[in-house]
Amino acid sequence: MNNWFLCKVKYRKEDDKGILKNISEAYLVDALSFTEAESRIHEELGSVIRGEFQVTNMSKSRIVDVFEYPDTDNWHKCKVTYVMIDEEAKKEKKVSNIMIVSAANVKEAYERIQESLSSMLVPFQIPEIAETPIVEIFKYKSPDQRVPEGFKPVEKTEEAE
Repeated sequence: MNNWFLCKVKYRKEDDKGILKNISEAYLVDALSFTEAESRIHEELGSVIRGEFQVTNMSKSRIVDVFEYPDTDNWHKCKVTYVMIDEEAKKEKKVSNIMIVSAANVKEAYERIQESLSSMLVPFQIPEIAETPIVEIFKYKSPDQRVPEGFKPVEKTEEAE
């Protein structure tokens, strides 16, 4: 199961007119702890943001799944509800989960979450969809998968020879 952390980053960015403006952006990071999330956000953004940046806020998110489509960078938060039966208590229990999906608009987000969850065996509802300020999502990478930009793993270099 993934642990998602919402990280807010503040930095100065030069606009088209050459004026420096303070920018605050939200990123979603899959990490095991707050420490790892902060380390990963510095690792991921260190080569992208010129100059200094600061992680101003970090919170653990209730997101259970992320559905990414390559055609857009807009992220929508979807609340998905379904009913589970508690075998011990012999009662129905309503479960709500938060999922993120990339889509151009709310209608497309609804269609994509329906498509992504079409294999669920229980009926579900989507009572809420909202656009998020998330700029980018950084999924978990094992240390073996983390290769700095412009570098190749030794194994790939040796294969070419």
